[in-house]
Amino acid sequence: MNRKDKDASRIVLSPSMKLADLIELNYSLLIVLSRLGIDLGFGENTVEEVCRDRNIDINSFLLICGIYTYDDYIAPNELLRDGNPLDVVRYLHSSHAFYLEDELKKLETSLEDLVTPCDVSQKKVIFKFFSEYKKEVENHFAYEEETVFPYVAAMMQGTVRDGYSIEQFEENHSNIDEKLNDLKNIVMKYLPSVCDTVLRNSVLYHIFFLEEDLDKHTLIENNVLVPMVNRLEENERRK
Repeated sequence: MNRKDKDASRIVLSPSMKLADLIELNYSLLIVLSRLGIDLGFGENTVEEVCRDRNIDINSFLLICGIYTYDDYIAPNELLRDGNPLDVVRYLHSSHAFYLEDELKKLETSLEDLVTPCDVSQKKVIFKFFSEYKKEVENHFAYEEETVFPYVAAMMQGTVRDGYSIEQFEENHSNIDEKLNDLKNIVMKYLPSVCDTVLRNSVLYHIFFLEEDLDKHTLIENNVLVPMVNRLEENERRK
């Protein structure tokens, strides 16, 4: 469960924390570790020690963990300044694979099982929403993989790409939550009672998880990656 308290006494994430204590603070960070290739079994090692051993930029790691842990998290300027955009891209790329190759496939299978007792028209409605949502997600991620991420890599290598800036990404950054919310409401409100309740709850839990995780994904793009790349662009303009 994410920490949502907003008082000044809340725990500040730091390199000297034991990684196990960080997970105790917010167990949803287990998925962050997985996407960054950090295996369990890290013993009493600190965040800094684990990141160093895995060649992960500590500043970028703390920024990602901060967004996952506190709903009102504001990325500190010093972490944005010293962080590595390529490690953020690495995390986002891994997340894309997780959504497309794992979560959406599982959700589709669960939906198929759920609507087995439904009539043909009800099944068509469900899978129309799901297929439209899946296509929207695929297009959204493809743009990032084919345009945004290569642009960030080029900037890190000092290569200027004429005619493109991270501002264009911000302007065209589409919201991929709307159709997922529609699907959630159909499952929750309008499927007939003949559908298995336990399976329906399982599908809803899955959709709620996806909604929350995709929201964190978007925050990492907007509040971490974009400011980092803006800084790179500003430095390039000063040359």
